[in-house]
Amino acid sequence: MSDNDGIIRYGSQPDGAGGQPLPFSPAVRAGDFVYVSGQVAMDERGEIVAGGIEAQTRRALENLRRALALADCALAHVVKVTVWLDDARDFWSFNRVYREYFDAAPPARSCVRAQMMVDCKVEIEAIAYRPLPG
Repeated sequence: MSDNDGIIRYGSQPDGAGGQPLPFSPAVRAGDFVYVSGQVAMDERGEIVAGGIEAQTRRALENLRRALALADCALAHVVKVTVWLDDARDFWSFNRVYREYFDAAPPARSCVRAQMMVDCKVEIEAIAYRPLPG
């Protein structure tokens, strides 16, 4: 959906647990930048996947990849990532999985420990840069 001011909102509002719609767009384009809402390890039913930090990191990064694709972007277009970890002791395990997705030329990143709003171990948001054609 495009606004009059050139802002494009991609995807419909995602559903959370129990099919309750969540009040945000998965991705929003503003000019040449695409902002991806924080992604957690939520499956297609709106439930957090079972498993530890590695399984949840993989799922959150796959959800990030899907949200980027809505705006015709890929992980290679990501210039900044913000990560929230529920437990600081998960930092090194998180990094092992993160490196699988961002290895050769990783984006800038911030990572902090925070209490999550849902029962998950990690949340990841991103900013991508991909100029519009023309």
